[in-house]
Amino acid sequence: MSFQAEKNLVREFYEVLETSNIADTKKVFLKYCSKDIIWRGFHPFNEINGGNSVCELFWNPLKSSLSSLTRRMDIFFAGNNTISGNEGVWVASMGHLMGLFDKPWLEISPNKKLTFLRYAEFNKIVSNKIVETAMFFDIPHFMSQAGVYPFHYQTGANLVQPGPSSHDGLLFDDQDATETIKTKKAIEDMIDDQKVWKSTDRVSLIKELKNSWHQDMLWWGPSGIGATYTIERYAEQHSGPFRESFKERQFNGHICRITEGFFGGFFGWPNLSLVHSGGFMGMPSTGKRGDMRVIDIYRREGKKLKENWIFIDLLHFWKMQDIDILDRTTKISP
Repeated sequence: MSFQAEKNLVREFYEVLETSNIADTKKVFLKYCSKDIIWRGFHPFNEINGGNSVCELFWNPLKSSLSSLTRRMDIFFAGNNTISGNEGVWVASMGHLMGLFDKPWLEISPNKKLTFLRYAEFNKIVSNKIVETAMFFDIPHFMSQAGVYPFHYQTGANLVQPGPSSHDGLLFDDQDATETIKTKKAIEDMIDDQKVWKSTDRVSLIKELKNSWHQDMLWWGPSGIGATYTIERYAEQHSGPFRESFKERQFNGHICRITEGFFGGFFGWPNLSLVHSGGFMGMPSTGKRGDMRVIDIYRREGKKLKENWIFIDLLHFWKMQDIDILDRTTKISP
């Protein structure tokens, strides 16, 4: 199936939004989005209803803070949502919004330097309009570039994350349906493994991961967790510590799950609910249940998943644990 009309709409929306001035942002939304668009973003933005509110609360302040704001996409694809109850065509993109950080944003002091906001976005298209958006972004990573470090312990590497190592993530044209089916199966097999989540010891965990993941997997995690490479280091630096840090895990499902060609992804609101029993991100146990809003983007190579870019709303999760990371960090911002 071709998704060219939906892809072209989103690409045009991005271009016009990027080149318009702040005074015209609401007009851009009115042209490309439904008036009552549902927009889901990370804390402190959360769920916003209506294009005017999205502009006032998110886009205009961001464009005011980041001079010469531009979007650098690394991945772009579309597909039919496989989640029952929210069917339709969605278009996904991932990359960075970048600009010169000249004015405060979220009370983070500007550094006057080139700064990246890592993002992933899913847009639902109905009757040539964007009616739903999930736009997740790594605010802690943005903060660290400005010299503010909200997390002082992480198991993986903190860096500006690149796009796919295959350099073929921008799927502007139609893709091979056969490859799409293979990618869909690879992602669903991995999800089925995670639902069981039996493995906790290192040997069993590595054996489980090898069912779905390429040996030289690249896992691009959010700031506070970090990126890691190879199955063994992923088990050591994220998957193992993560499983050991939580109990009473509940999978809440996804709102959208799509694949196209060698790429796919999903998001939930929230994906997971779990109780922190201690150790996650170096934090002591809270004993409290928290939610994790997550976007995952995948690239398949052969029969297995090779790369995974993951966005977790850690600010929201820790706030549910009565720890306001954003507030306490910006108060000591340089």
